[in-house]
Amino acid sequence: MEVRLAGFNVDTEVLARLNAGGREVLTPETLSAAYARISRSQKSVPELRREAVADVAKARKSSQSIIFDMGHHSVAEHAVFNLDVLGVSRIALEALESFRLASYTEKSQRYVTLKGDFVLPDEIAGTPDEPDFLAHVERMNEGYRRSLARLLDFHRARRPDLAATSAGGRLLEGMAKEDARYFLPLATCGQVGMTLNARSLEHLFRRFSLSPYQEVRRLGREIHALIEPVAPSLILFPTPSSFEVRLDQVARRLPAPAAAAGEPFRLVRTDGGGDRTILAALIARVRGCGFASADAAVETMAGEEILAAYRDLFTDMAFFDTPPREFELVRLTFEAVVSAAAFAQLKRHRMATLLAGPYDPGLGVTVPPALHEAGLTQDLLDLAAAANRMHRCLEPRRGPAADYVLSGGHRRRVVMEMNLREVYHFVRLRDDEHAQWDIRSLAASVGREAIRHLPGAALMLCGKSDFSVRRGEIYGPLPREP
Repeated sequence: MEVRLAGFNVDTEVLARLNAGGREVLTPETLSAAYARISRSQKSVPELRREAVADVAKARKSSQSIIFDMGHHSVAEHAVFNLDVLGVSRIALEALESFRLASYTEKSQRYVTLKGDFVLPDEIAGTPDEPDFLAHVERMNEGYRRSLARLLDFHRARRPDLAATSAGGRLLEGMAKEDARYFLPLATCGQVGMTLNARSLEHLFRRFSLSPYQEVRRLGREIHALIEPVAPSLILFPTPSSFEVRLDQVARRLPAPAAAAGEPFRLVRTDGGGDRTILAALIARVRGCGFASADAAVETMAGEEILAAYRDLFTDMAFFDTPPREFELVRLTFEAVVSAAAFAQLKRHRMATLLAGPYDPGLGVTVPPALHEAGLTQDLLDLAAAANRMHRCLEPRRGPAADYVLSGGHRRRVVMEMNLREVYHFVRLRDDEHAQWDIRSLAASVGREAIRHLPGAALMLCGKSDFSVRRGEIYGPLPREP
Protein backbone atom coordinates (compact mmCIF):
# COMPACT_ATOMS: atom_id res chain seq x y z
CA MET A 1 0.00 0.00 0.00
CA GLU A 2 1.15 3.54 -0.75
CA VAL A 3 -0.64 6.79 -0.01
CA ARG A 4 0.80 10.19 -0.91
CA LEU A 5 -0.35 13.68 -0.06
CA ALA A 6 -1.01 15.17 -3.51
CA GLY A 7 -1.89 18.66 -2.37
CA PHE A 8 -3.74 20.83 0.10
CA ASN A 9 -5.24 24.27 0.48
CA VAL A 10 -2.69 27.08 0.27
CA ASP A 11 -3.40 30.72 1.07
CA THR A 12 -3.65 32.89 -2.05
CA GLU A 13 -1.00 35.33 -0.77
CA VAL A 14 1.49 32.48 -0.54
CA LEU A 15 0.55 31.37 -4.06
CA ALA A 16 1.08 34.89 -5.39
CA ARG A 17 4.64 34.95 -3.99
CA LEU A 18 5.43 31.52 -5.43
CA ASN A 19 3.96 32.43 -8.81
CA ALA A 20 6.01 35.65 -9.03
CA GLY A 21 7.99 36.16 -12.21
CA GLY A 22 5.33 34.88 -14.59
CA ARG A 23 5.52 31.21 -13.61
CA GLU A 24 2.26 29.33 -14.11
CA VAL A 25 2.85 26.07 -12.30
CA LEU A 26 0.55 26.82 -9.37
CA THR A 27 -2.92 26.04 -10.70
CA PRO A 28 -5.42 23.39 -9.58
CA GLU A 29 -5.86 22.41 -13.23
CA THR A 30 -2.76 20.23 -13.09
CA LEU A 31 -4.35 17.95 -10.49
CA SER A 32 -7.59 17.70 -12.47
CA ALA A 33 -5.70 16.94 -15.69
CA ALA A 34 -3.49 14.33 -14.01
CA TYR A 35 -6.37 12.57 -12.28
CA ALA A 36 -8.42 12.60 -15.47
CA ARG A 37 -5.74 10.49 -17.16
CA ILE A 38 -5.61 7.82 -14.43
CA SER A 39 -8.27 5.65 -16.04
CA ARG A 40 -6.47 5.41 -19.42
CA SER A 41 -2.77 5.56 -18.62
CA GLN A 42 -0.19 2.97 -17.63
CA LYS A 43 1.72 5.61 -15.67
CA SER A 44 1.55 6.02 -11.92
CA VAL A 45 -0.44 8.88 -10.42
CA PRO A 46 2.71 10.75 -9.22
CA GLU A 47 4.13 10.54 -12.77
CA LEU A 48 0.94 11.97 -14.23
CA ARG A 49 1.02 14.83 -11.74
CA ARG A 50 4.64 15.64 -12.54
CA GLU A 51 3.89 15.73 -16.27
CA ALA A 52 0.92 18.06 -15.76
CA VAL A 53 2.95 20.47 -13.61
CA ALA A 54 5.77 20.47 -16.18
CA ASP A 55 3.44 21.59 -19.00
CA VAL A 56 0.50 23.64 -17.73
CA ALA A 57 -0.69 24.57 -21.23
CA LYS A 58 -0.89 20.91 -22.21
CA ALA A 59 -2.68 20.11 -18.94
CA ARG A 60 -5.28 22.80 -19.63
CA LYS A 61 -5.86 21.52 -23.15
CA SER A 62 -6.26 18.00 -21.78
CA SER A 63 -8.80 19.13 -19.16
CA GLN A 64 -10.85 21.02 -21.74
CA SER A 65 -10.90 18.02 -24.05
CA ILE A 66 -11.87 15.57 -21.31
CA ILE A 67 -14.58 17.82 -19.84
CA PHE A 68 -16.07 19.30 -23.01
CA ASP A 69 -15.52 16.66 -25.72
CA MET A 70 -15.83 13.52 -23.61
CA GLY A 71 -18.34 14.85 -21.07
CA HIS A 72 -16.32 13.71 -18.04
CA HIS A 73 -17.22 16.75 -15.98
CA SER A 74 -16.42 15.06 -12.68
CA VAL A 75 -12.68 15.72 -13.17
CA ALA A 76 -13.42 19.39 -12.40
CA GLU A 77 -14.28 18.29 -8.87
CA HIS A 78 -10.59 17.70 -8.14
CA ALA A 79 -9.97 21.47 -8.31
CA VAL A 80 -11.07 23.08 -5.05
CA PHE A 81 -11.26 26.79 -4.26
CA ASN A 82 -11.48 28.81 -1.08
CA LEU A 83 -13.41 32.08 -1.20
CA ASP A 84 -13.61 34.92 1.33
CA VAL A 85 -16.99 36.61 0.79
CA LEU A 86 -17.49 39.86 2.68
CA GLY A 87 -19.98 42.70 2.69
CA VAL A 88 -22.95 40.79 1.28
CA SER A 89 -26.52 40.76 2.56
CA ARG A 90 -28.40 37.98 4.31
CA ILE A 91 -30.21 37.44 1.00
CA ALA A 92 -26.94 36.86 -0.85
CA LEU A 93 -25.67 34.56 1.93
CA GLU A 94 -28.79 32.42 1.55
CA ALA A 95 -28.04 32.11 -2.16
CA LEU A 96 -24.41 31.18 -1.49
CA GLU A 97 -25.21 28.56 1.12
CA SER A 98 -27.76 26.72 -1.02
CA PHE A 99 -25.13 24.54 -2.73
CA ARG A 100 -24.84 21.04 -1.30
CA LEU A 101 -21.29 20.18 -2.32
CA ALA A 102 -19.59 23.05 -0.54
CA SER A 103 -18.39 24.00 2.93
CA TYR A 104 -19.18 27.23 4.76
CA THR A 105 -18.23 29.02 7.95
CA GLU A 106 -20.35 32.12 8.46
CA LYS A 107 -20.09 35.09 10.77
CA SER A 108 -22.76 34.36 13.33
CA GLN A 109 -25.42 36.82 14.41
CA ARG A 110 -25.70 34.77 17.61
CA TYR A 111 -22.10 35.31 18.77
CA VAL A 112 -21.03 38.61 17.19
CA THR A 113 -22.49 41.99 18.10
CA LEU A 114 -23.37 43.63 14.81
CA LYS A 115 -22.41 47.23 14.04
CA GLY A 116 -25.21 48.19 11.67
CA ASP A 117 -23.50 47.46 8.33
CA PHE A 118 -25.93 46.78 5.51
CA VAL A 119 -26.19 46.49 1.74
CA LEU A 120 -27.88 49.19 -0.31
CA PRO A 121 -29.37 47.22 -3.24
CA ASP A 122 -28.43 48.40 -6.71
CA GLU A 123 -32.12 48.42 -7.60
CA ILE A 124 -32.74 51.12 -4.96
CA ALA A 125 -29.44 53.05 -4.93
CA GLY A 126 -29.76 56.45 -6.61
CA THR A 127 -33.55 56.26 -6.90
CA PRO A 128 -36.16 58.38 -5.07
CA ASP A 129 -36.68 55.36 -2.77
CA GLU A 130 -33.13 55.45 -1.40
CA PRO A 131 -33.71 57.97 1.45
CA ASP A 132 -36.72 56.06 2.77
CA PHE A 133 -34.80 52.79 2.54
CA LEU A 134 -31.84 54.19 4.48
CA ALA A 135 -34.07 55.69 7.16
CA HIS A 136 -35.96 52.40 7.55
CA VAL A 137 -32.78 50.35 7.88
CA GLU A 138 -31.45 52.76 10.51
CA ARG A 139 -34.68 52.35 12.52
CA MET A 140 -34.25 48.57 12.37
CA ASN A 141 -30.62 48.78 13.44
CA GLU A 142 -31.61 51.07 16.32
CA GLY A 143 -34.27 48.53 17.27
CA TYR A 144 -31.55 45.87 17.35
CA ARG A 145 -29.29 47.95 19.60
CA ARG A 146 -32.12 48.90 21.96
CA SER A 147 -33.51 45.39 22.23
CA LEU A 148 -30.02 43.90 22.75
CA ALA A 149 -29.46 46.15 25.77
CA ARG A 150 -32.91 45.34 27.18
CA LEU A 151 -32.53 41.62 26.61
CA LEU A 152 -29.13 41.57 28.30
CA ASP A 153 -30.63 43.22 31.38
CA PHE A 154 -33.58 40.82 31.25
CA HIS A 155 -31.44 37.65 31.07
CA ARG A 156 -29.00 38.88 33.75
CA ALA A 157 -31.85 39.63 36.12
CA ARG A 158 -33.46 36.25 35.47
CA ARG A 159 -30.22 34.26 35.81
CA PRO A 160 -27.92 36.06 38.27
CA ASP A 161 -26.08 32.78 38.86
CA LEU A 162 -24.92 32.75 35.23
CA ALA A 163 -24.30 36.49 35.12
CA ALA A 164 -21.80 36.09 37.98
CA THR A 165 -19.37 34.00 35.87
CA SER A 166 -17.54 34.87 32.66
CA ALA A 167 -18.75 31.71 30.88
CA GLY A 168 -22.31 32.28 32.06
CA GLY A 169 -22.13 35.91 31.04
CA ARG A 170 -21.11 34.92 27.52
CA LEU A 171 -24.00 32.47 27.38
CA LEU A 172 -26.47 35.19 28.39
CA GLU A 173 -25.00 37.58 25.81
CA GLY A 174 -25.49 34.96 23.14
CA MET A 175 -29.11 34.48 24.16
CA ALA A 176 -29.69 38.22 23.93
CA LYS A 177 -28.02 38.52 20.53
CA GLU A 178 -29.89 35.62 18.97
CA ASP A 179 -33.25 37.25 19.80
CA ALA A 180 -32.24 40.86 19.09
CA ARG A 181 -31.38 39.85 15.51
CA TYR A 182 -35.11 39.45 14.76
CA PHE A 183 -35.08 43.26 14.46
CA LEU A 184 -32.35 43.28 11.80
CA PRO A 185 -33.15 43.75 8.11
CA LEU A 186 -32.31 41.16 5.48
CA ALA A 187 -30.03 43.87 4.08
CA THR A 188 -27.67 43.31 7.06
CA CYS A 189 -24.10 42.53 6.00
CA GLY A 190 -22.45 39.22 6.72
CA GLN A 191 -19.35 37.34 5.70
CA VAL A 192 -18.52 33.72 5.02
CA GLY A 193 -15.55 31.52 4.22
CA MET A 194 -16.52 29.10 1.46
CA THR A 195 -14.85 26.03 -0.05
CA LEU A 196 -16.14 24.32 -3.19
CA ASN A 197 -14.91 22.54 -6.28
CA ALA A 198 -14.89 23.81 -9.86
CA ARG A 199 -17.93 21.80 -10.88
CA SER A 200 -20.00 23.30 -8.07
CA LEU A 201 -18.67 26.75 -8.99
CA GLU A 202 -19.89 26.34 -12.54
CA HIS A 203 -23.31 25.44 -11.19
CA LEU A 204 -23.16 28.54 -8.95
CA PHE A 205 -22.44 30.80 -11.93
CA ARG A 206 -25.41 29.47 -13.86
CA ARG A 207 -27.82 29.69 -10.98
CA PHE A 208 -26.68 33.14 -9.84
CA SER A 209 -27.11 34.60 -13.32
CA LEU A 210 -30.83 33.74 -13.05
CA SER A 211 -31.29 35.32 -9.60
CA PRO A 212 -33.97 38.01 -9.26
CA TYR A 213 -31.54 40.03 -7.10
CA GLN A 214 -28.89 42.21 -8.74
CA GLU A 215 -26.58 41.69 -5.77
CA VAL A 216 -26.55 37.92 -6.31
CA ARG A 217 -26.02 38.27 -10.05
CA ARG A 218 -23.11 40.66 -9.41
CA LEU A 219 -21.64 38.30 -6.82
CA GLY A 220 -21.60 35.51 -9.40
CA ARG A 221 -19.77 37.75 -11.86
CA GLU A 222 -17.23 38.79 -9.21
CA ILE A 223 -16.43 35.16 -8.34
CA HIS A 224 -16.20 34.18 -12.01
CA ALA A 225 -13.73 37.00 -12.64
CA LEU A 226 -11.49 35.59 -9.89
CA ILE A 227 -11.67 31.95 -10.98
CA GLU A 228 -11.41 32.34 -14.76
CA PRO A 229 -7.72 33.41 -14.82
CA VAL A 230 -6.75 30.66 -12.37
CA ALA A 231 -8.56 27.73 -13.97
CA PRO A 232 -9.79 28.63 -17.47
CA SER A 233 -9.97 25.01 -18.59
CA LEU A 234 -12.38 23.90 -15.85
CA ILE A 235 -15.25 26.42 -16.08
CA LEU A 236 -16.72 25.65 -19.48
CA PHE A 237 -20.47 26.12 -18.93
CA PRO A 238 -20.89 29.24 -16.76
CA THR A 239 -24.10 30.50 -18.40
CA PRO A 240 -27.54 28.96 -17.83
CA SER A 241 -28.87 26.51 -20.37
CA SER A 242 -32.16 27.01 -22.20
CA PHE A 243 -33.63 24.30 -19.97
CA GLU A 244 -32.67 26.15 -16.78
CA VAL A 245 -34.14 29.39 -18.13
CA ARG A 246 -37.39 27.68 -19.06
CA LEU A 247 -38.04 26.16 -15.62
CA ASP A 248 -39.28 29.35 -13.96
CA GLN A 249 -41.01 30.51 -17.13
CA VAL A 250 -43.14 27.36 -17.24
CA ALA A 251 -43.92 27.56 -13.52
CA ARG A 252 -45.21 31.12 -13.95
CA ARG A 253 -47.51 30.04 -16.78
CA LEU A 254 -49.15 27.36 -14.63
CA PRO A 255 -52.41 28.17 -12.78
CA ALA A 256 -51.91 30.48 -9.80
CA PRO A 257 -52.80 28.81 -6.49
CA ALA A 258 -55.23 30.30 -4.01
CA ALA A 259 -53.69 32.17 -1.09
CA ALA A 260 -52.72 29.69 1.61
CA ALA A 261 -53.04 30.16 5.34
CA GLY A 262 -49.88 30.39 7.36
CA GLU A 263 -50.14 26.96 8.97
CA PRO A 264 -46.87 26.77 10.89
CA PHE A 265 -46.03 23.08 10.37
CA ARG A 266 -47.46 19.88 8.95
CA LEU A 267 -46.33 16.52 7.63
CA VAL A 268 -47.19 16.43 3.93
CA ARG A 269 -46.45 12.78 3.18
CA THR A 270 -44.24 9.79 3.92
CA ASP A 271 -42.68 7.57 1.25
CA GLY A 272 -40.92 4.24 1.39
CA GLY A 273 -43.16 1.92 3.36
CA GLY A 274 -42.12 2.76 6.89
CA ASP A 275 -40.78 0.54 9.64
CA ARG A 276 -41.11 -2.69 7.64
CA THR A 277 -39.13 -1.39 4.65
CA ILE A 278 -36.08 -0.59 6.77
CA LEU A 279 -36.05 -4.03 8.40
CA ALA A 280 -36.46 -5.73 5.01
CA ALA A 281 -33.54 -3.77 3.56
CA LEU A 282 -31.41 -4.64 6.59
CA ILE A 283 -32.20 -8.35 6.18
CA ALA A 284 -31.48 -8.21 2.43
CA ARG A 285 -28.06 -6.65 2.94
CA VAL A 286 -26.89 -8.79 5.87
CA ARG A 287 -28.22 -12.11 4.52
CA GLY A 288 -27.42 -11.36 0.88
CA CYS A 289 -30.93 -12.17 -0.33
CA GLY A 290 -33.27 -10.33 -2.67
CA PHE A 291 -35.30 -7.45 -1.26
CA ALA A 292 -38.60 -9.04 -2.30
CA SER A 293 -37.95 -12.18 -0.26
CA ALA A 294 -36.77 -10.14 2.71
CA ASP A 295 -39.86 -7.96 2.45
CA ALA A 296 -42.06 -11.04 2.37
CA ALA A 297 -40.37 -12.32 5.53
CA VAL A 298 -40.99 -9.04 7.36
CA GLU A 299 -44.65 -9.13 6.28
CA THR A 300 -45.09 -12.22 8.45
CA MET A 301 -44.11 -10.22 11.56
CA ALA A 302 -46.80 -8.73 13.78
CA GLY A 303 -46.67 -5.10 14.83
CA GLU A 304 -45.30 -5.91 18.27
CA GLU A 305 -42.58 -8.04 16.72
CA ILE A 306 -41.56 -5.10 14.53
CA LEU A 307 -41.29 -2.81 17.56
CA ALA A 308 -39.38 -5.49 19.49
CA ALA A 309 -36.91 -5.79 16.60
CA TYR A 310 -36.24 -2.05 16.73
CA ARG A 311 -35.84 -2.12 20.51
CA ASP A 312 -33.25 -4.83 19.98
CA LEU A 313 -31.60 -2.87 17.16
CA PHE A 314 -31.18 0.30 19.23
CA THR A 315 -30.08 -1.42 22.46
CA ASP A 316 -26.46 -0.24 22.28
CA MET A 317 -26.99 3.03 20.42
CA ALA A 318 -25.13 6.04 21.87
CA PHE A 319 -25.96 9.69 21.19
CA PHE A 320 -23.17 9.89 18.56
CA ASP A 321 -24.21 6.75 16.64
CA THR A 322 -25.74 7.19 13.19
CA PRO A 323 -28.51 4.88 11.93
CA PRO A 324 -27.45 2.70 8.96
CA ARG A 325 -28.15 3.63 5.34
CA GLU A 326 -31.26 1.47 5.28
CA PHE A 327 -32.93 4.38 7.09
CA GLU A 328 -32.49 6.46 3.93
CA LEU A 329 -35.16 4.38 2.15
CA VAL A 330 -37.95 6.08 4.11
CA ARG A 331 -38.57 9.75 3.36
CA LEU A 332 -40.74 12.32 5.09
CA THR A 333 -41.94 15.55 3.51
CA PHE A 334 -42.84 18.50 5.74
CA GLU A 335 -44.17 21.97 5.11
CA ALA A 336 -43.25 24.71 7.54
CA VAL A 337 -43.59 28.46 7.86
CA VAL A 338 -40.27 29.66 9.28
CA SER A 339 -38.69 32.98 10.20
CA ALA A 340 -35.63 34.29 8.38
CA ALA A 341 -33.66 33.67 11.58
CA ALA A 342 -34.73 30.01 11.67
CA PHE A 343 -34.14 29.57 7.95
CA ALA A 344 -30.58 30.84 8.42
CA GLN A 345 -29.96 27.61 10.37
CA LEU A 346 -32.27 25.32 8.42
CA LYS A 347 -30.47 26.12 5.16
CA ARG A 348 -27.30 24.51 6.51
CA HIS A 349 -28.95 21.08 6.26
CA ARG A 350 -28.18 20.91 2.57
CA MET A 351 -28.47 17.12 2.24
CA ALA A 352 -32.19 17.56 2.78
CA THR A 353 -34.36 18.82 -0.06
CA LEU A 354 -35.26 22.41 0.88
CA LEU A 355 -37.66 24.30 -1.38
CA ALA A 356 -38.06 27.80 0.03
CA GLY A 357 -40.71 30.17 -1.23
CA PRO A 358 -40.25 33.95 -1.20
CA TYR A 359 -40.40 35.97 2.00
CA ASP A 360 -44.06 36.86 2.46
CA PRO A 361 -45.16 39.66 4.82
CA GLY A 362 -48.61 38.08 4.78
CA LEU A 363 -47.26 35.13 6.79
CA GLY A 364 -46.69 37.37 9.81
CA VAL A 365 -43.68 37.80 12.06
CA THR A 366 -42.07 35.46 14.59
CA VAL A 367 -41.70 37.07 18.03
CA PRO A 368 -39.10 35.39 20.29
CA PRO A 369 -40.55 34.48 23.72
CA ALA A 370 -37.78 36.41 25.49
CA LEU A 371 -38.72 39.55 23.56
CA HIS A 372 -42.29 39.13 24.77
CA GLU A 373 -41.19 38.60 28.36
CA ALA A 374 -38.90 41.63 28.18
CA GLY A 375 -41.76 43.79 26.96
CA LEU A 376 -40.37 44.27 23.45
CA THR A 377 -43.11 42.61 21.42
CA GLN A 378 -44.74 45.83 20.29
CA ASP A 379 -41.39 47.31 19.29
CA LEU A 380 -40.80 44.40 16.91
CA LEU A 381 -44.35 44.43 15.59
CA ASP A 382 -44.20 48.17 14.92
CA LEU A 383 -40.98 47.82 12.95
CA ALA A 384 -42.42 44.84 11.07
CA ALA A 385 -45.52 46.85 10.17
CA ALA A 386 -43.30 49.67 8.86
CA ALA A 387 -41.31 47.11 6.86
CA ASN A 388 -44.52 45.70 5.41
CA ARG A 389 -45.67 49.14 4.30
CA MET A 390 -42.33 49.89 2.68
CA HIS A 391 -42.29 46.45 1.04
CA ARG A 392 -45.71 47.12 -0.51
CA CYS A 393 -44.44 50.48 -1.85
CA LEU A 394 -41.13 49.16 -3.17
CA GLU A 395 -42.21 45.90 -4.77
CA PRO A 396 -44.08 47.39 -7.77
CA ARG A 397 -41.11 49.66 -8.56
CA ARG A 398 -38.05 47.68 -7.42
CA GLY A 399 -39.24 44.08 -7.66
CA PRO A 400 -37.67 41.45 -5.36
CA ALA A 401 -35.26 44.07 -3.97
CA ALA A 402 -38.13 45.06 -1.68
CA ASP A 403 -37.18 42.00 0.40
CA TYR A 404 -34.10 43.79 1.78
CA VAL A 405 -36.34 45.85 4.13
CA LEU A 406 -37.85 42.77 5.81
CA SER A 407 -36.61 41.60 9.21
CA GLY A 408 -35.18 38.45 10.70
CA GLY A 409 -38.62 37.76 12.10
CA HIS A 410 -40.38 37.78 8.72
CA ARG A 411 -41.40 34.41 7.39
CA ARG A 412 -41.32 32.23 4.32
CA ARG A 413 -42.91 28.88 3.51
CA VAL A 414 -40.53 25.94 3.11
CA VAL A 415 -41.15 22.43 1.82
CA MET A 416 -38.47 20.10 3.15
CA GLU A 417 -37.97 16.43 2.47
CA MET A 418 -35.58 14.31 4.49
CA ASN A 419 -34.86 10.63 4.64
CA LEU A 420 -35.10 9.19 8.13
CA ARG A 421 -31.34 9.05 8.53
CA GLU A 422 -31.14 12.79 7.84
CA VAL A 423 -34.08 13.35 10.21
CA TYR A 424 -32.03 11.71 12.96
CA HIS A 425 -29.13 14.08 12.24
CA PHE A 426 -31.38 17.14 12.12
CA VAL A 427 -33.27 16.36 15.33
CA ARG A 428 -30.15 15.29 17.26
CA LEU A 429 -28.46 18.58 16.42
CA ARG A 430 -31.35 21.04 16.51
CA ASP A 431 -33.66 19.68 19.22
CA ASP A 432 -30.88 20.12 21.75
CA GLU A 433 -30.78 22.31 24.83
CA HIS A 434 -27.98 24.37 23.29
CA ALA A 435 -29.86 24.99 20.03
CA GLN A 436 -31.52 28.31 19.27
CA TRP A 437 -35.16 28.16 20.37
CA ASP A 438 -36.73 28.83 16.94
CA ILE A 439 -34.97 26.05 15.05
CA ARG A 440 -35.37 23.79 18.10
CA SER A 441 -39.13 24.25 17.95
CA LEU A 442 -39.11 23.19 14.29
CA ALA A 443 -36.89 20.18 15.01
CA ALA A 444 -39.18 19.08 17.85
CA SER A 445 -42.15 19.18 15.46
CA VAL A 446 -40.24 17.11 12.91
CA GLY A 447 -39.34 14.58 15.60
CA ARG A 448 -42.90 14.24 16.89
CA GLU A 449 -44.31 13.57 13.41
CA ALA A 450 -41.58 11.08 12.57
CA ILE A 451 -42.19 9.13 15.79
CA ARG A 452 -45.93 9.17 15.18
CA HIS A 453 -45.58 7.62 11.70
CA LEU A 454 -42.52 5.44 12.34
CA PRO A 455 -42.81 4.24 15.95
CA GLY A 456 -40.15 1.58 15.46
CA ALA A 457 -37.49 3.19 13.27
CA ALA A 458 -37.83 6.57 15.04
CA LEU A 459 -37.70 4.98 18.49
CA MET A 460 -34.48 6.78 19.50
CA LEU A 461 -35.20 10.04 17.72
CA CYS A 462 -34.50 12.98 20.05
CA GLY A 463 -32.05 15.80 20.68
CA LYS A 464 -28.60 15.03 22.06
CA SER A 465 -29.42 16.57 25.42
CA ASP A 466 -32.47 14.30 25.82
CA PHE A 467 -30.78 11.11 24.63
CA SER A 468 -30.02 9.61 28.05
CA VAL A 469 -33.56 10.37 29.25
CA ARG A 470 -35.07 8.80 26.12
CA ARG A 471 -32.88 5.75 26.48
CA GLY A 472 -33.86 5.35 30.14
CA GLU A 473 -37.57 5.50 29.26
CA ILE A 474 -37.16 2.62 26.80
CA TYR A 475 -34.47 0.44 28.34
CA GLY A 476 -34.42 1.47 31.98
CA PRO A 477 -31.46 2.93 33.89
CA LEU A 478 -27.97 1.90 32.86
CA PRO A 479 -26.34 -0.66 35.18
CA ARG A 480 -23.98 0.84 37.72
CA GLU A 481 -20.27 0.31 37.31
CA PRO A 482 -18.99 -2.38 39.73
